[in-house]
Amino acid sequence: MSTSTDFERRTVRVVPGEETTTALTVRNDSDIVEAYGFQVVGECAPWTEVEPARLSLYPGTSETVLVRMRPPRSPSVRAGETPLGVRVLPVERPDWAAVSETVVDIAPFAEQRLELVPERRRAWRSARYRVVAHNDGNTPVALALATAEVDDRIRYTTADAPTVVEPGEQTEIPVRVRVGKIQWFGKPVTWPVRLSGAAEEPEPREHELAGEFIQLPVFPRWLLALLGLLLALILAWLLLVRPAVRSAAREAADDRAQEIAKAGQTEAQTPVPPPPPPTTTAPKPGSGDEVGEPGGDGQGAAGGGTQSSSTIEVRTNTGDLGTGTYVVPEGKVFRITDILVGNHQGDEGVLTIVFGERTVTTIALETFRNQDYHWVTPIDIPAGAAVTVNVTCAKPGTPATGRQARNCFELLNVSGELADLQ
Repeated sequence: MSTSTDFERRTVRVVPGEETTTALTVRNDSDIVEAYGFQVVGECAPWTEVEPARLSLYPGTSETVLVRMRPPRSPSVRAGETPLGVRVLPVERPDWAAVSETVVDIAPFAEQRLELVPERRRAWRSARYRVVAHNDGNTPVALALATAEVDDRIRYTTADAPTVVEPGEQTEIPVRVRVGKIQWFGKPVTWPVRLSGAAEEPEPREHELAGEFIQLPVFPRWLLALLGLLLALILAWLLLVRPAVRSAAREAADDRAQEIAKAGQTEAQTPVPPPPPPTTTAPKPGSGDEVGEPGGDGQGAAGGGTQSSSTIEVRTNTGDLGTGTYVVPEGKVFRITDILVGNHQGDEGVLTIVFGERTVTTIALETFRNQDYHWVTPIDIPAGAAVTVNVTCAKPGTPATGRQARNCFELLNVSGELADLQ
């Protein structure tokens, strides 16, 4: 071998964030002048360099180079022993490269950050917090939480065993705060939250954490004011308004009773005239007692009849014409005095009512839901004639169910006297 190397120290102690140097001796055992380059290998390579970076030696001579180490103060530089290697590369004879090794002992350092999240909570009786622990050191840390019992009315619940946090990582430690009694009324109460985090390794260190727990009352002040106002109104009703209402009602009832009594006395004092004797009048021939009914077709006079009504239903599809009829029976005459038209769906279109050959009315469906007509003088519909309802459906409406109907649906109720022809 034409090249030999040797480190000054077999173990080098370094502190993260500081600079440490050691010497490396290089000897040229060849018979030519040789130039050497240096390459650092291993986990220490990112923060280790050799000075000078190039060295020339005559045959049989040696020289020392400086190996400079600057480990950063970072969790990535783990504490403990780490091998360091420097490869010496001859320029003329690269196959005769040599590697020199030593051990770097990286000193541990501790750096932790603890946060109480959140710093403030609002609740009735208990609240949950988290202690977020960051380990920015280069060695695992065992953290234990301790609670400061500043008031015996507040209690803390947290993990019993220490929590281990690896370098460069973070963890959350749950904490629960609970107050001894519920606050039913009044203002919110602020309780101080005091915690301390102790790191057991690599060096003892304490962290103080502070926060607040705001205990809210179950019933807020505005609710108490509302309940007080309501109670005052109830008392005012019971003590003032209710007796006045009862007194006014009692007085009105007494006045009415007196009026009824006076009316009874007056009626008792008024003589009642005797009823007139019954008289019988026979009709004279040609006296005109048999008179055609108004609106009739003159088919004959009608005798006494009975009240009668009939309902006509008409269902019509969109765009079609629907018809419903009622035919007066043979030997009868229908004296119509009232009709009721029903459009309960709110359909759109045109409705026409025809008595026999006479068109009574034409109505736009969208203008009404229920429509009634009355006549003082009846309209006579003779036997065989019909009451007809014609409906032209433009658009079905929407009934109370809220869903649009499939077709138009109208009702016509005709009422009057159904009499016999004489």
